[in-house]
Amino acid sequence: MAEDGQHGAIARVAARLDINPETLRNWVKRERRRVEQPETVDLEAENRRLRRQVADLERDKEILKAASSFFARELDRPQRR
Repeated sequence: MAEDGQHGAIARVAARLDINPETLRNWVKRERRRVEQPETVDLEAENRRLRRQVADLERDKEILKAASSFFARELDRPQRR
């Protein structure tokens, strides 16, 4: 509705939404820029980050498996009093 380019459209829409016309105008400008120039992602950097995260999670998983095994053995041992 506000993107139709007609003079005063933003002012009419802003009045209907009970917001400042400049606020709406800024939102429309920002959205148009976002659509025209989508964000670029450095895929190599993202892959490196994700690989590090996977390695960390794998290491954490191994630690948790070892800890659970240790505590399971401790619970199975006969208790001395």
